[in-house]
Amino acid sequence: MYESLRMQSVQSPIIPVVGELIRSNPGTISLGQGVAYYGPPPEATESLDAFLADRLNHRYTLVQGIPELLAAIEEKLERENGISAGDGNRIIVTAGANMGFVNAILAVTDPGDEIILNLPYYFNHEMAVVIADCKAVCVPTDDDYQLQPDAIRDAITDRTRAVVTISPNNPTGAVYSESCLREVNEICRRKGLYHISDEAYEYFTYDDAEHFSPGSIEGSSKYTISLFSLSKAYGFASWRIGWMVLPEQLYMPVKKIQDTILICAPVVSQWAAVGAMNAGRGYCREKLEATIEVRQIVLNELQTIPDLVTVPRADGAFYFLLRVNSSLDPMQLVEQLIEEHKVAVIPGMTFGMQGCYLRVSYGALQRDTAAEGVGRLVRGLREILTG
Repeated sequence: MYESLRMQSVQSPIIPVVGELIRSNPGTISLGQGVAYYGPPPEATESLDAFLADRLNHRYTLVQGIPELLAAIEEKLERENGISAGDGNRIIVTAGANMGFVNAILAVTDPGDEIILNLPYYFNHEMAVVIADCKAVCVPTDDDYQLQPDAIRDAITDRTRAVVTISPNNPTGAVYSESCLREVNEICRRKGLYHISDEAYEYFTYDDAEHFSPGSIEGSSKYTISLFSLSKAYGFASWRIGWMVLPEQLYMPVKKIQDTILICAPVVSQWAAVGAMNAGRGYCREKLEATIEVRQIVLNELQTIPDLVTVPRADGAFYFLLRVNSSLDPMQLVEQLIEEHKVAVIPGMTFGMQGCYLRVSYGALQRDTAAEGVGRLVRGLREILTG
């Protein structure tokens, strides 16, 4: 039977592949999948009483989201991001930020169009572009994984439809400066392109780093698409709730897409999200203290092997993307680390990187597990690369 050639060209998701290796090697500590170590605030589950109180909640609801959640999102965006929902922006609740990205790509492209992704890219973004029968144009970042606006400008063609930025970044942990994001946003304005800004890790910044939302730039609402998620900050990954802030002209196209694929984000999850947002960012800030401690443990240990790996600056999210001083195939290295040293990381080629790169994720770990896991990683790299 026929199989889509387009789908054959989509890379296979790496997380399940590494997950299967972990299951085949019991006792492996995962520094792989990017999730938070904690679950939702109690306000999330308490709000389910409101869901259960109305039997109509068991039916489909508005494509764009329930009014209670939309109101909470509007207030949050105004207070924390400087984005006004009444300033040419519309909000649609999605089943996570990944769905928001797919919605955006389908709404702004035709087959053969181009989307600029900055390297290293988030693999699901590249996959979505290929699924839409479009071309991912990959633009390199600098040695610290920071944006290079001139390179972005040079990559634009008459088929370019959008530039994608992720800050704080997955997979690098880089946080882009306000000035750099403003420059990219201005490039998009001048060239008539959309700026798709993925801000799923907005609360995860360290030291003096600060998150900036391009959607707050005056006059940017006509061409800026902002993606948000509860998955990380509120320990909400399996509940699948995020939202997109998009220009008025894309509101109906995106509603068509979402109505076809999903109809509406799960209503029970939307009610839980109302409760989570009532708890507010203070909930994440409280949990962040433990993540900061774990981050320092991981960083300190990695800095003991500067001859084997380079650790570029990473002031956000919960990732380090290591440059490994080796010509080994990264997937082969990942397999050896799992099978011989019982520690799992993600190979860099899934993020579009050529050479030997490994993504280390520390968000899911407690202090003792983090220390043991990164210890295994360092010992494993020493043995494999120098033995």
